[in-house]
Amino acid sequence: MKIVMAVIKPFKLDEVREALDAIGIHGLTVTEVKGYGRQKGHTEIYRGAEYTASFLPKLKVEAAVRAELVDRTVEAISAAARTGHIGDGKIFVEAIEQAVRIRTGERDSDAL
Repeated sequence: MKIVMAVIKPFKLDEVREALDAIGIHGLTVTEVKGYGRQKGHTEIYRGAEYTASFLPKLKVEAAVRAELVDRTVEAISAAARTGHIGDGKIFVEAIEQAVRIRTGERDSDAL
């Protein structure tokens, strides 16, 4: 089991959700986050004053998947979240040691 974590632009969430649903990934956790990478923020003008917004709004999308679905999941997210411009985001994959469905007590891949 793996957790696939993607940091994406907020307006791409619906496309990512639809792409994951199409490959059979139905459970997601979405968190509003702020951050920066190579994009290094941007300059804005507010009430006539210029300021730099260092941390840009993003969404962190997390999905727990079976190991055999990791590559398809990464490809689906990547294709759906891509705009071709700087700041499209990143995808990280981590191992899950154990999963438990609280309601039924199912464990590991049965809990997904």
